Amino acid sequence: MCNEYDYEILSLHISPDHVHLFLSAHPKHAPSEIVRTVKSITAREMWEQHEPYLERYLWGGGSWERSYYIGTAGTVSTDTIERYIERTEHV
Repeated sequence: MCNEYDYEILSLHISPDHVHLFLSAHPKHAPSEIVRTVKSITAREMWEQHEPYLERYLWGGGSWERSYYIGTAGTVSTDTIERYIERTEHV
C-alpha cells in the first residue's frame, strides 16, 4: 500500500483498541484521503486473511471506527513523535 500510494511509515504502534500510525505523504494527499485509504485497504486485507475469526468476534460490525485523529509534525521533531508512539504509557 505504501509503495502504491507513496506513503512512508515512520512509526507504528498497535494497541488492542487503537492504532498509532505516523507516516509521511506528499502534500497532494489530503489527510482524510490518507486515513480513508489506510483504513479501507487494511480492513479488506484483514477480512481476506482472517474472515472466520472476524465474523465470529465482530458480529457483522466493521473493523474500524469512523473517527480518527490527525496531527501534523509542525515544529515537533520526527524523533519526538516516534518516541511518543513507541511509549507504552499512552496505551
